Amino acid sequence: MSDIEKRDLLAIDDLVDDLPDIIEWAIRYKNDTEFNQDFKPLDGMSIGSIYEKPSTRTRVSFEVGVHKLGGQPLTLLKNDIQLGKSESIGDTAAVLSRYLDGITYRCFGHADVTELARTATVPVINALSDLHHPCQSAADLMAITERGKTPGHISWVGDGNNVFHDLVLASAAMGHDVKYATPLGMEPNEQVMQRARQIAEQNGASITGTNDPVEAVSDAGVIYTDIFVSMGEEHMSDKFAAFEGFQVNEELVSHAHPDYAFMHCLPAHRGEEVTDGVIDSKNSIILDQAENRMWAQMSLLTYLCNNNAWKTYRDLI
Repeated sequence: MSDIEKRDLLAIDDLVDDLPDIIEWAIRYKNDTEFNQDFKPLDGMSIGSIYEKPSTRTRVSFEVGVHKLGGQPLTLLKNDIQLGKSESIGDTAAVLSRYLDGITYRCFGHADVTELARTATVPVINALSDLHHPCQSAADLMAITERGKTPGHISWVGDGNNVFHDLVLASAAMGHDVKYATPLGMEPNEQVMQRARQIAEQNGASITGTNDPVEAVSDAGVIYTDIFVSMGEEHMSDKFAAFEGFQVNEELVSHAHPDYAFMHCLPAHRGEEVTDGVIDSKNSIILDQAENRMWAQMSLLTYLCNNNAWKTYRDLI
């Protein structure tokens, strides 16, 4: 680790002041053909990734990203370790801190990653919890930034879930206006929204909520949706019915700016929250988002685990 005090990433606003630089660093590193092959800021470091939930993008992007940065990735599935079963989260964190230089944790309850970060002596990154998904939002804002000037606000259509929480926080930090539409009873967490509104006010941005998808997407520069029923909510059989009229389809996107970008964190349930015609259209940037998970996380890992190297590369380019 660097000589700065240990920092963790549990929600994207933990790094709100440096988020624009973190995203710009990731974009530059992604496109750098001169220095990035030899720049190995995690050389000699081991990064452990704990998974309570199955993963495609998160696992592959962290493993490949750590390797590209010169580090050793170590994947720990829920049945590989005793976390929360015969050993407490605190004891597990203390032990892993003796072996590892950083920990990522994809879990169900946000309280668990909070406890892991509290007791670990190395940086902890929330790789997804039921309340926050900061790595996704960093990749999302990276994809939006790469497109250049956004021709309208960022709109969200669907559940006020963990992905939306960090999207609205990150968008506010980057000065983007946000309009979101959720069904009645599916509104985002009010404490998170209070934080987002405070950040938006500081950056001259606005946040508007509604229960009308058409209102949210009208003249939008970005339309973002997610699956209606998340992993771990399969037992909530009545939840799906609440999303009638919230499908992102050709009729709905016709209200957006013609050059809007369609976004989805994946996996997508085609025919439910989005149609094939939208997700496969020329406006879709879902694969840019998926790829950028790796680049954004590489910037975050370097920032948290070797901040001096992160600053050196930032100043170099």
